[in-house]
Amino acid sequence: MPIVFSAITPHPPILIPAIGKENLERLKSTLEAFKKLKEDLYVCQPDTIFIISPHGSIQRDSFTMNLSPEFEGNFEDFGDFATKINFAGNIGLAYKIRESMETKAPVQLMSETLLDHGSLVPLYLLAQNLPKIKIIPLYYSGLDLRAHFKFGQLLKREFLVSHERVAIIASGDLSHRLTKDAPAGYSPRGKKFDKKLIEYLKKKDVKNIIGMKHDLIYEAGECGLKSIVILLGILDGINCKPKLLSYEGPFGVGYLVMQFEM
Repeated sequence: MPIVFSAITPHPPILIPAIGKENLERLKSTLEAFKKLKEDLYVCQPDTIFIISPHGSIQRDSFTMNLSPEFEGNFEDFGDFATKINFAGNIGLAYKIRESMETKAPVQLMSETLLDHGSLVPLYLLAQNLPKIKIIPLYYSGLDLRAHFKFGQLLKREFLVSHERVAIIASGDLSHRLTKDAPAGYSPRGKKFDKKLIEYLKKKDVKNIIGMKHDLIYEAGECGLKSIVILLGILDGINCKPKLLSYEGPFGVGYLVMQFEM
């Protein structure tokens, strides 16, 4: 099967050693989960990582795919001027997806070399042992959750007919409002959102995820739900088992790592 690996990951820059420093101990569970994913990803030997991020070019009415031939990333915005990383893009597969989607879903193409941190953090932690890997970053849209699920279903068809071994990573943090010192302020509904979403994911309960109430999603202050829903669309009808590797929120933001074992 061309889809050989899939997972949900958070993307806090504090996971990068030069940035997190003494705070890394408080993210021990998340780092251990990333280590497990890294090992499994290496075993799968994908040709391409398709990474869905909430922190790139977000358009109201269309999805955006980045087909730069080369990518680079750094963490200078977070005070780390030493850590740098480079990847090759997969222009061929990106163009095939765009051509097939032309009359089925709204997709814009862009070519931006510099990676956003939503893409860069998971790639830095997971792909360092895959020097020949290619990547395709995708950014979700302002459309509703059902549109994101349907878009994922369309993507699945493209992956299944390709000759590429593809890994899918849905990058996104859960509620940013778990504690009184959280970056987006506190809401008691933040923990409720995270608990419900994780419960539904364990059961692959797509109906209830897509049907989550807008006010709950808004109050949670999350950034990962649409990335996750696209992934669920890609996995629709594929025999895979959700496995919760870690969940913690020591800094007021929910960090979920979940693998879908193929």
